[in-house]
Amino acid sequence: MDMKRLEGRIALVTGANSGIGQATAEAFAAEGARVAITFLDDEAGAEETIRRVESHGAAAIALQLDQRDPLAVARVFRETVGTLGVPDILVNNAAAGGKDGPIADMRDEDFDSVIRTNLHGPFYCCREFIRLRRAHGGRGRIINVTSVHEKIPMPGTGAYNASKGGLRNLTRTLALELAPDRINVNNIAPGMILTPMNQEALEDPAKRHESEAHIPWKRAGEPREVAALAVYLASDDADYATGQTFTLDGGLTMSLGQGA
Repeated sequence: MDMKRLEGRIALVTGANSGIGQATAEAFAAEGARVAITFLDDEAGAEETIRRVESHGAAAIALQLDQRDPLAVARVFRETVGTLGVPDILVNNAAAGGKDGPIADMRDEDFDSVIRTNLHGPFYCCREFIRLRRAHGGRGRIINVTSVHEKIPMPGTGAYNASKGGLRNLTRTLALELAPDRINVNNIAPGMILTPMNQEALEDPAKRHESEAHIPWKRAGEPREVAALAVYLASDDADYATGQTFTLDGGLTMSLGQGA
């Protein structure tokens, strides 16, 4: 029987109570990894993720985390090490989205909350992961989940756009700094994926059809498709990939300017 691609690995996936994080945790488990997942307040969703991971015969733990707090991040890593072992793979998936409104009308605390969640949080997680990996001989994988909006901003979502663009450049900086440690750092930039962050499209077929009309592939993506890419980036097959953005958007970003 062929060896599973992540056999013996330990992964930490943030925001894995639903959507892309949940699908990634399950896909990692199917490939042989033990998985620690984090959630903010959706404990029921986290329990479902654990059930899915364990259905593949993999060990799993769920940890509550507000990643805006560096002390909470450090605690999650300690608990992961104590229960599963030192993680080999970090997936920074947890994020805050939604429409922020015009920048001129934005409150300081609203901008700060999104930036702290989407940029500070992954920074804290990366820092803990790097320190652990260096203490255990280096090597490892960091996968940051950004968005097509790291590249194509939308009006009314200034804090989200800024956070995802910042995370892209954090990814690239880390890739250069960590190459001597043989820690690969890449990011996945999904387009329209059917997750709770796109709840309106999930609930309203007309709204979903309107959005899909702008995508050359004429459909939204599924969380499992992002998860499959994450498995590749976490595996030995992606050893030569670092510092890259892997866009998964059905051609959306390629359609910009068409008909202008």
